[in-house]
Amino acid sequence: MNFDFSDEQKQMRDAARKFLAEKCPPKAVREVLDGKATYDKALWKGLAEMGFLGVAIPEEFGGAGAGHLELCVIAEEMGRALAPVPFSSTVYLAAEALLLAGSDAQKQKWLPKIASGDASGTLALFEGKGNPSPQAIKLSASGGTLNGVKKPVPDGAIADFAVVAARTGSTGRDADISLFLVDLKAGGVEVRSLTNIDPTHGQAELTFKNCKAEPLGAAGEGWGILTQVLDRAAVLMAFEQVGGSDRALEMGRDYALDRIAFGRPIGSFQAVKHILADMYVSATLARSNCYYGAWALSTNASELPEAAAAARISATQAFQHCSKNNMQVHGGMGFTWEFDCHMYYRRANATAVTLGSLSYWEDQLIDRMRKKNAA
Repeated sequence: MNFDFSDEQKQMRDAARKFLAEKCPPKAVREVLDGKATYDKALWKGLAEMGFLGVAIPEEFGGAGAGHLELCVIAEEMGRALAPVPFSSTVYLAAEALLLAGSDAQKQKWLPKIASGDASGTLALFEGKGNPSPQAIKLSASGGTLNGVKKPVPDGAIADFAVVAARTGSTGRDADISLFLVDLKAGGVEVRSLTNIDPTHGQAELTFKNCKAEPLGAAGEGWGILTQVLDRAAVLMAFEQVGGSDRALEMGRDYALDRIAFGRPIGSFQAVKHILADMYVSATLARSNCYYGAWALSTNASELPEAAAAARISATQAFQHCSKNNMQVHGGMGFTWEFDCHMYYRRANATAVTLGSLSYWEDQLIDRMRKKNAA
């Protein structure tokens, strides 16, 4: 496969990088990290004005109608900048679920609000520790109401609506799971913010008590829809992780060139060269897998499940590796609050479990390749 982004898509990437460099400097990220705000509201509105929130939303629903390739290049820049906004939860999860399974009325209600920055959404899937599976979902749906607890829910404390996975049967099969759409501002939901490693991407516990909800998609098809949403989100999140990996590598390289020890830049020492070289290899391998995932996502190729898992695995490994070794290159200063290294390390570890753990995606890749080879 020979794949690359078009000149127009690369220009969009450059525009996003320039915008985020101006509107989302490290100081703005620290405002949220320090607890002075739950997210950067000015940046969120700015992203909407630039058309970035609705880039993959069809024009009939208020978006730009560009597509997933354009969303991939924007995701990469969001990762580079550590943008403290509910972008991934809203755009990769909630919006994709609506696009896949929403009725025209549901799309007309929420997608224009996402594109304009007037609403944010999330996916309420997890119920404590563990990876995604139909058996792990205990929250129940009956008579149009939901009862149960979801946690951690990404950006759940600030979201306006949620796509909720609920159990509608008791056989333990995939067909027992359905999806529901919940207006989180309408009542019936108790929200409690959770402490996590990266406060710039908040998490919450949502408790549903006889909460009114409307079905999203056909009954019993929830797990099949969720699998598609997670695959799409895995590719998009991988681009965020690659963006963070590249920025961590740049930070380490720049410091190695500037820092003088024993009369020489520390980048001239073999041990530091090897660290940076390993970071480069890791980031480049992840980018290669991400490009494969982008191609599969944009063409709806049959290889998407395997490509998504491969992108997710390699990008997770790269971001954790590069962010950790960026601190090592910086030495003792790399572990201080004043330097920005820890912000990338926080984000790397937070995104590593957002869609399920690394081992979950490794198992998914193996299972999917076995099934394809057996077919």
